Amino acid sequence: MTALQTTFAAHSDPGLRRQVNEDAFLAEMPVFLVADGMGGHEAGDRASAAVVDVFRSFAGRDELTVEDVARAVDAAHSAVGSIASTTSRGAGSTLTAVLAVQHDGVRRWLVVNIGDSRVYRLLADRLEQVTIDHSVAQEMVDAGRLSRAEMATFPGRNVITRAVGEERSPADYWLLPIVTGERLLLCSDGLSSELSDEAIRAGLTLGGAPESTAQALIAQAVSMGGRDNITAIVVDVTAGGVSPASEEVTGGLSLSSDSTTVEAATIQTSRTRTRRG
Repeated sequence: MTALQTTFAAHSDPGLRRQVNEDAFLAEMPVFLVADGMGGHEAGDRASAAVVDVFRSFAGRDELTVEDVARAVDAAHSAVGSIASTTSRGAGSTLTAVLAVQHDGVRRWLVVNIGDSRVYRLLADRLEQVTIDHSVAQEMVDAGRLSRAEMATFPGRNVITRAVGEERSPADYWLLPIVTGERLLLCSDGLSSELSDEAIRAGLTLGGAPESTAQALIAQAVSMGGRDNITAIVVDVTAGGVSPASEEVTGGLSLSSDSTTVEAATIQTSRTRTRRG
């Protein structure tokens, strides 16, 4: 069996309206993670850095499990909660990650999400948003009261319904096949709120190597307004995944957020409200 091989790059930019970059990221096999901090200059950058620090020990490991990741999510909640308790405004962070884990003897991607940072997957020119935003805007789209195209200009787009460090904010988990030839994008909402799905698809398709693609996507988001911090991680699977023609390419498994069982289940959306920015 061919060993899993990837190429990747990550970049972050404060944007045009923020003095402090509250985004943080980690990009080192087998873990790719974006955290978008909340809490202003007092704590937002500390919160996102704390999330990254929890997951940093996974870098370079070959035998990660779903349970390992679920425990790390719990630890991230505790770390950010401790920071929040020391500030007047509180603190929180999004957490969006893709990790290569061993599950039932097969290496798969485990996608983790809390908040409105996103994971996209490009395969054969088809773009899919893997994660589902935990936001008021997404709830309105689900209810048919807002179109997806209107999300970027919706006045309440910064209001999210789950955040690391807050109670009643479980993670969503998905297990996906690792596919040779696929391209993944992890990004904070500073990118997805400035660029349409088609602009993201075009950027991932035409951008070349991960390094140039990540830089170009961020530059485009800045040129469109750069209203928030912007972070992008681009990951290419070059060998060791299943064939793009395999029946295993499509579909995935949604997992519960219970770190002790992590059984197949659908997580219900929390109603906790957290305003970003």
